[in-house]
Amino acid sequence: MKKKVIVGISGGVDSSVAALLLLQQGYEVEGLFMRNWDSAANNDVMGNSESQDEICTQEQDYFDAKAVADKLKIKLHRIDFIKEYWDYVFEYFIQEYQKGRTPNPDILCNKYIKFDKFLDYALNTLNADYIAMGHYAGVHFNQKTEQYEMIRAVDQSKDQTYFLCQLNQYQLSKTLFPLQGIKKSEIRRLASVNGLVTADKKDSTGICFIGEREFTKFLQNYISNQPGEIIDIKTNKVLGQHIGAMYYTIGQRKGLNLGGMVEPYYVAAKDVDKKIIYVAPASDENYLLSEECIVNEINWTIDITKYFDDVSNFECTAKFRYRQPDVKVKMHKLQNDIYRVAYPQKVKAVTEGQEAVFYLNEICLGGGTIEAVKR
Repeated sequence: MKKKVIVGISGGVDSSVAALLLLQQGYEVEGLFMRNWDSAANNDVMGNSESQDEICTQEQDYFDAKAVADKLKIKLHRIDFIKEYWDYVFEYFIQEYQKGRTPNPDILCNKYIKFDKFLDYALNTLNADYIAMGHYAGVHFNQKTEQYEMIRAVDQSKDQTYFLCQLNQYQLSKTLFPLQGIKKSEIRRLASVNGLVTADKKDSTGICFIGEREFTKFLQNYISNQPGEIIDIKTNKVLGQHIGAMYYTIGQRKGLNLGGMVEPYYVAAKDVDKKIIYVAPASDENYLLSEECIVNEINWTIDITKYFDDVSNFECTAKFRYRQPDVKVKMHKLQNDIYRVAYPQKVKAVTEGQEAVFYLNEICLGGGTIEAVKR
């Protein structure tokens, strides 16, 4: 009897080909299109014109998903997780920005929506055996450790294990990632030769609920302006004014509006309580460098006691932002899910609120939130 798989079909090329490959592998495949953001419900905040554009984009994605499902002759279900997304992802996103931190909503969406609410609906309402996503990642069951290991994609430039670092063993055991061994160019070729309408569709980028809108203007709908001074961190000279320290992130160069300066500046530090942004000239990047950070709420995708002799002190590699090259780190356990992460070689722009994700060769060990950075 065929195993039933519910594929998250988003209307993009990756999820389209994921469904195609699973059909070719002999699974019983159905699609599920989910909507996580309702722009129409935010007309009072965001304005009708922007909301209408967002609605049109979402509906076009659904029409593309439906066209793919029809071409593959599979059933396409549709469901809204709008309230869940607001409660578990968006409110946290806003709260973190109000604190002056830089959160990653895609990681929260995977943890609470795609691999929780979606998974539950697929297994318990649609009676699936597995779910599948168009992420560039993989799952391997290690017979020796009896662990489901999340492994990197062959196409390293597209690998998305960073965004999946909050998954657990149960979620991994119920998930298929058919794109793990395929490069993006081959994905597009497969979509084209099989007549899928998404073959040449542009990849979505950025945060889903912001879309093409300017990031700061979007945040201003939810966080009121808190003007303050922009100060040169070296000379303590006031160089200009800003509309809110929470809108800027460490290392940012654009949007400072410091006209007439001899050279560009970047955000070196900020004090949200005092409403101050400290900047430094681009020629001096020392203020971006750090040598250790504290990472809390670490989720381990596997039981690390089966991979390290001493889980209180061990070495692995880490990424402090997506697509960053791996950094060798020394892990020192402080308590439960809190570690001090040291990297004596120093790394630029490690930022509070972002995710530190840890690896052992090709295995994604898990990740947690950067709580404090030693600069």
